[in-house]
Amino acid sequence: MTTDPTSRHPHSVSADRQRILRRAGTFMSYAGISLVALLFLFPFFWMVSNAVRSNAEVMAVPVRILPEEYQWGTFVDAFVSLPFGTFLLNSIIVACGVTAIVVAVSCLSAYAFARLRFPGREGLLLTYLSTLMIPQVMLVIPLFLLVSKLGWINTYHGMILPVAFSSFGTFLLRQFILGIPKDLDEAAMMDGASRLRILVTVIVPLAMPAIGLLSLFTFIAQWKSFLWPLIATSGIEKATLPLGLTLFQTQQGTSWNYIMAGATISMLPGVILAIVMQRIIYKGISVGSGFGGR
Repeated sequence: MTTDPTSRHPHSVSADRQRILRRAGTFMSYAGISLVALLFLFPFFWMVSNAVRSNAEVMAVPVRILPEEYQWGTFVDAFVSLPFGTFLLNSIIVACGVTAIVVAVSCLSAYAFARLRFPGREGLLLTYLSTLMIPQVMLVIPLFLLVSKLGWINTYHGMILPVAFSSFGTFLLRQFILGIPKDLDEAAMMDGASRLRILVTVIVPLAMPAIGLLSLFTFIAQWKSFLWPLIATSGIEKATLPLGLTLFQTQQGTSWNYIMAGATISMLPGVILAIVMQRIIYKGISVGSGFGGR
């Protein structure tokens, strides 16, 4: 007399079914993530694809996904046809200068709002954070008048200082510092450390993940900034990359392949910075989750 094997092991059959469902769910999740990734990466692929074809082929109809003839020399031509090196240097100076000031000021103000007790602290913080709701275009005219009166037009400090303060950075670092145990501050105070030394030697190393994230956001935002550099400069000697790319648009027409090649080159520093800092940012997730309450 024989019996159905499945009737003897109902638990194993149920476990196999659950295992199959888990694998199917994992496959569907990866498939969905891959599809979303392809949708986000397609604009970058299209930019590079247009950069390595002739301008006539860029405008050709019907549109071809891949170029008929690859012209890798477009990158070199775009770099040498304009003072691209000057634009690149200006962008590096402005983006790094703004990032350094934003990080320094945000660390100091965030520590003050998170650790120091003074009258009107909450109201001042609320007022400071309310500036996030002010659109940048509303500040352009007052900032331009101020920079013009100071004689800072077409200078590095005129491009850096007016945009080098961020209430978002203060809010981000304050929230992270609130998660750092105060016992560390008290232990350092018992050793005779000052507030500034506690910030530099205790808080900043622990807040490096949040500082890295703030640095990345600030650098990329300033690297691709167009409006303020356009207003604060009056010539190509202090022009940044976004302004330099517009010079490929002339009365004779627009060199779209050169614009795409220049945009590809200008995108590389932000990508490299994101790759370098991703370990610090990912570490911040685990470090931040390990902290207790405020």
